Amino acid sequence: MATDFLLAPQRHHAVLDRLRSRGAVNVVELSRLLRISPSTVRRDLRDLELQGLLRRVHGGATALADSVEPDQPARAAEQPEQKRRIADTALSLVQDRSTVLISGGTTTEALAGRLAERRGLTVVTNALPIAQILAASSSTDVIVLGGVLRHREQSLLGHLAELALSELQIDQVFSSAYGLHAEAGLTGAHVDEAQTDRALLAAGADIVVLADESKLGRRGPVRLAPLARVGTLVTDAPPGDPVAAALAAGGGRVLHA
Repeated sequence: MATDFLLAPQRHHAVLDRLRSRGAVNVVELSRLLRISPSTVRRDLRDLELQGLLRRVHGGATALADSVEPDQPARAAEQPEQKRRIADTALSLVQDRSTVLISGGTTTEALAGRLAERRGLTVVTNALPIAQILAASSSTDVIVLGGVLRHREQSLLGHLAELALSELQIDQVFSSAYGLHAEAGLTGAHVDEAQTDRALLAAGADIVVLADESKLGRRGPVRLAPLARVGTLVTDAPPGDPVAAALAAGGGRVLHA
């Protein structure tokens, strides 16, 4: 008997994970795998299609070209010039002798590579690639949050990371994004990372989001923060972008790289 005991975000994450590995899913397979009814599977596929994360076909769904987030090593090679420009612009926001938190992401990694230009900086991160980049700079103090290693993203998650945050005073949070939407706000792609991601964003009053144009207007399955919580957006999107305009209308600042 099917038992619809999983929450919708958990089911959506499982569907997207299977799409990432196989490129397609079918209703019967998902019903058996997740122990949920076929009608619930169809409803989830419809919801994910409305979010632009997959394409429904007869009996199941297929992945779109940009519907599931590639693993971290694959993303690192994407749009290097845009990431460099965004990082250059974001660097102007980092003050000497401040304490900043940098969450995982290939755009934030580009920023980390520039931080040796600041003096007396303390960087807090849960991302191993960022810690490795900063290890080359003896002038930067680095605090790596503990936690459970998520191999695919090379990040540390869970209670230990969140507990460590409670002991720290953060001036600014620099975050990348799976998606930034005018209504949904800042969204993520992975349910199992959501609680830690929310704790990272809540660690500082000033949130700076680094997002290239492809991330604007996109919604992931997990809500992380409303748009009003974003203090500054650094993007390569043109000034007329609707998400950037909505952020500015709400009192946020938009810097175009």
